[in-house]
Amino acid sequence: MTSTRTSAPVGAPTGPPAGPVLALSGVTKSYGSHPAVCGVDLAVSPGEVVTVIGPSGCGKSTLLRLAAGLERPDSGEVRVGGRVVAGSTWVPPERRRVGMVFQDHALFPHLDVAHNIAFGLDELPRSQRAGRIAEVLELVGLGHLGQRHPHELSGGEQQRVALARALAPRPTVVLLDEPFSSLDANLRTQVRTQTLAALRETGSAAMVVTHDQTEALSMGDRLAVLKDGVVRQVGTPSEVYESPSSRFVASFMGDADFLPAHVRDALLTCEIGVVSTVPGWGHTDLDVEVMLRPHEVALRVDGTSHDVVERVEYHGAFVLHHVRLASGRSVRSWQQHGVQHAPGTPVAVSVVPGSRPVLLVGEDAVSAPPVGARR
Repeated sequence: MTSTRTSAPVGAPTGPPAGPVLALSGVTKSYGSHPAVCGVDLAVSPGEVVTVIGPSGCGKSTLLRLAAGLERPDSGEVRVGGRVVAGSTWVPPERRRVGMVFQDHALFPHLDVAHNIAFGLDELPRSQRAGRIAEVLELVGLGHLGQRHPHELSGGEQQRVALARALAPRPTVVLLDEPFSSLDANLRTQVRTQTLAALRETGSAAMVVTHDQTEALSMGDRLAVLKDGVVRQVGTPSEVYESPSSRFVASFMGDADFLPAHVRDALLTCEIGVVSTVPGWGHTDLDVEVMLRPHEVALRVDGTSHDVVERVEYHGAFVLHHVRLASGRSVRSWQQHGVQHAPGTPVAVSVVPGSRPVLLVGEDAVSAPPVGARR
């Protein structure tokens, strides 16, 4: 993870702005004939953590670089702390009061930890620097490592030094680009928790770019899903996961299976039987698809069933069952670790009571009957 100082003088006013601390409005960026970011509108409020997620090449890192001032937008406007920094005027990265934390550490190898952090404090009076360095080192749990050099630190410790350096000048907003991707799974969880705790303790607003669904859901107050440079959905983690706007968002944010289904007079059915009632769909007769996530699919051994367990994956606390339905389609089902149905076991498949089905017409999720679907 790299930490690059892109802040204005530390002594500048640090009171929270009245509106968003970061706002991108109609921002577009292309590289030659390739559109990387297409008319994006996105804002981060004071103290808010927004995660930006999407597949590789979707434009999420470009979006972060546009916010930081490392790229100039072709059109649109960027505001930091209520001030226009790109659009009708241009403010260079070092004057934006933005803290940057990148994927590769790139700490200065010849400097110890304290001097790496001091790099971001050149505008602070010299008499105040040591105190601020000690403060941010304690914040990230490295108060005892100020005299160490980067090569003497673990990957997680280097990441926390990078965060400390970004936070030291008290930026208006912190931008983090894939900050944990170089860490192993166990360490990634630990450092992610520590990073979020540091952001919360300082009240820092942040935009975090990631390709990891767990990261996006667990860190963000809100998350934005990008595809082909376009924001496909913005919402709270629960909104995006439980009420995706499209097939793409549903599939990208977690395991999802889709079955042909039919709504008639608010009753939703598919080949596994009655899924649920659908309030507001009375007097409707319409073919749809229903999205089922593995935790919504229940299994029961049934020797008369034509639905058969095809494959089992052991994940420790849970066991994932792949079930082939009589039609040849398949669904997945999470079961507690003590429940393992061997491949070849006939099972009755149903929906866990209380599940809220997501219905799709074409590629889009629908929450109300389309025009013309009512009888």
